[in-house]
Formats: sequence, C-alpha cells, structure tokens
Amino acid sequence: MYIVFSTFDVPDEKSEEVISLYKNRSRSIDQAEGFIDFLLLQNDKRAGELTVQLIFDTNENYLNWVRSKDFKRIHDLEKKYPDQELAAVVPKVSQYRVVAK
Repeated sequence: MYIVFSTFDVPDEKSEEVISLYKNRSRSIDQAEGFIDFLLLQNDKRAGELTVQLIFDTNENYLNWVRSKDFKRIHDLEKKYPDQELAAVVPKVSQYRVVAK
C-alpha cells in the first residue's frame, strides 16, 4: 500500500468551511485505479490543522491519479475558490510506502 498525507493550516474559524468542502467533494478519486481510501483528519488541539490521507495500492497508481485530468481539474477549481486566503493554502505533502502491517 501507498499512503499520502497532505497537511495544511487554515484559520481555526474557517476549519468547518473547509471540512464541509471535503465532505461534499467530487469523489472522482474514488474511481481511480488502485484507490483504497480517503480520510480528512483534524488535529485535536488545533482546529485549523487538517490532513488529507489518501491510500492507494501502489505508488504507480497514486502517480497516475496525480497526472490525471480529474486531479488537474479539481486542483484548478481549488485555486479559483472565492476565499483567496483558503485558495492560497499550500499543503505539506508526505508520501509513505507501507512496509509492515
């Protein structure tokens, strides 16, 4: 398995708005080859720290998703979000290969 974490900070008062966006996400990634799961995590102590966790069966399938038209379309929409403070958020991305379970 291959797991990707994208962690980003938003103002605490905007965290519920961002959570709502993810709850209503397009779900096109769900159809990507090798996709296993999506989770949105919120830090218990800092409401504005959010992490997207994606699980794919392989790094290759994750990279295929990142290179896909759907991925580009979704991320282009994010850049056009009306709240420019949220649109400008850049996540810290970490990628992991599962080596034991």
